[in-house]
Amino acid sequence: MALSPTNNAALLQEVDDAVRKDRLDSIWERFGRWIVAGVIAALLAFGGYLYWGHLQQTERGEQAEALIGAFDKLKSGQPTAATNEFAKLESEGGDAYRAIAIFQQANMKAERGDLKAAAALMGKAAADSKLDPSLRDLALVRQTAFEFDTLKPEAVIARMKPLVDAKDPVSSWFPSAAELSAIAHYQLGQYKQAGELYGRIAKLPDMPRSLQSRSVQMAGMLGVDAVADRADESAAKDKQGSGAPKGPAAGAVEEKK
Repeated sequence: MALSPTNNAALLQEVDDAVRKDRLDSIWERFGRWIVAGVIAALLAFGGYLYWGHLQQTERGEQAEALIGAFDKLKSGQPTAATNEFAKLESEGGDAYRAIAIFQQANMKAERGDLKAAAALMGKAAADSKLDPSLRDLALVRQTAFEFDTLKPEAVIARMKPLVDAKDPVSSWFPSAAELSAIAHYQLGQYKQAGELYGRIAKLPDMPRSLQSRSVQMAGMLGVDAVADRADESAAKDKQGSGAPKGPAAGAVEEKK
């Protein structure tokens, strides 16, 4: 007796399912243990990643607490205990905490008049390739400031040159580096170069008032009229502002006139 089309379709489906099952069984027999091993390895890797992240977060929290504790000890008049905490962070902390610990230890030594030790710490930070470049530049500026009286002017100029000449982007520490270089140029009798540097500092926006005032005065003494330059900038801004469209009230007043 012939099978109906429906029975034929059912039979073909059963055969297809059987073939597919045989193929899956064959694949599982050949690669099953490797598939299981791969899944287990992936789970272990993911679990390890999560655990590593947890450890990192816990470690950062502990280092933050240690840093706060060190500053608390310093504030409460326990410099020795604070120094020990900072030294521990310097040797065991992450990059950011290590940098803070080094800078603070240098501050403490400078306050006690030990500029040589303070400069050595800043030199250590400046040479630490793991620290952010901006922090390394700051360390170099501070090292130079601590050592300034013992360095030849030429050495100061050479050391600060990369920060003074940086253009794209401009160094965050240009004002301090430029002032150290300007003083060194002045000591060498290179008054033109010193004046130009003071003029560049004076023209910078959002400068601390003391540094800006000092730079304007020094630039003027050395023949660079930084005051006039800033006055010209201010006049240009005022002119630009006066060219803005006038409001209805202003127009009405002029019409009445």
